[in-house]
Amino acid sequence: MTADEPGADAAPTSGTASTSGAASTTGTAPATGTTPTPGTAATGETGARQAWAALPWLVRTAVLWSACLVVIIAGLYLLGQIAVLLAPLAIALAATIFLTALLDPVLLRLRRLRLPAALAALLTVLLLLGILVGVGALVWNLTASQFDQLSQELTQGLDRSREFVTSTLPVSDAQLDKLIDQAREGLSGSSPDPVAGARTASEVVGSALLALVLLFFLLKDGRSMWHWTLSRMTGPNRQVAAEAGRAGWQTLGAYSRGTMLIAAIDAIGIGLALVLLGVPLALPLALITFLGGFIPIIGATVAGAVAVLVALAANGPTTALLTLAAVVAVQQIEGNLLEPLVMKRQVRLHPAVILVAVTAGTLIAGIAGAFVSVPITAVLWRIIDTVQRRRSSAEAPAHS
Repeated sequence: MTADEPGADAAPTSGTASTSGAASTTGTAPATGTTPTPGTAATGETGARQAWAALPWLVRTAVLWSACLVVIIAGLYLLGQIAVLLAPLAIALAATIFLTALLDPVLLRLRRLRLPAALAALLTVLLLLGILVGVGALVWNLTASQFDQLSQELTQGLDRSREFVTSTLPVSDAQLDKLIDQAREGLSGSSPDPVAGARTASEVVGSALLALVLLFFLLKDGRSMWHWTLSRMTGPNRQVAAEAGRAGWQTLGAYSRGTMLIAAIDAIGIGLALVLLGVPLALPLALITFLGGFIPIIGATVAGAVAVLVALAANGPTTALLTLAAVVAVQQIEGNLLEPLVMKRQVRLHPAVILVAVTAGTLIAGIAGAFVSVPITAVLWRIIDTVQRRRSSAEAPAHS
């Protein structure tokens, strides 16, 4: 009997012939119960592939996209939870990066004067502090005397609003008083804890100080840090990372400066309208409008609503309607004329994307999340678009 006979006598079943042949070649017989069965795994894989291929293409596409979406949402949720746990640090980092992109042109101008990097960064930070302190002192000096007057006018406005509600709506004075009492009880029940308020205030002060220190170091050494990071990369990834980082930084700078300019124009326009209409506290309302401009769509709407409510309470419905018309006119001019000119195409996002980003940021991190959600979205989109275009240009010669 030859060495080939075990293989010849074996039944030609799938997965066993190769095993017998291998055993006869080595000259040893496999032990009973230890024979590997690769045919079983192959059959299972083949069956899974056949079942997957039997599904309609729409179902397969939906499964793949759903899986990718779940992974992305889980990752974003995890990052959001980490940011919430480290809220003071996250807010300080976000404010530092935003202010660095905003003040980078000032730093470059000072550097062109051959000033040392540390001195140029220090002068830039001092300029920012001077502007903030000056604006705060100006607003306080011009509006501190108006608070008592506003309190009286708000009381009169509430009385007029009460008369309007009871005369036009099927609501009696007793029912309205009951609703007001319930609202007061709810507000008193949800009043903040003094200890928690003190802790929040200390966190805000600490975050502000940390942001100023980080701002100085980023202005002084930010470019050297970025070059050091790029030096650790090799090959084509270094060029892609350099181009993507440059595009993202330019987008953040353009967004920060453009948003500040548009918010300032909105604040000046609405502030002038409030002054002409005789609405009290026009300067603080203009400041609220300026801050609200950093939250696209939602911020401007809330700031305009506050101005209209103050006008209604202080001067009556006619002034409130005129204020509403002024707010709508300024926002329309800003949205249809100024934003396309200032923001350019590289930082413009669809309104639906902006609303989703602002809502998600608000749900994750409150007001701070609403501030940073849109610039983060714009920068990420710009980076992804740059990487895709770079890869497409690199693959084009290979296909040709």
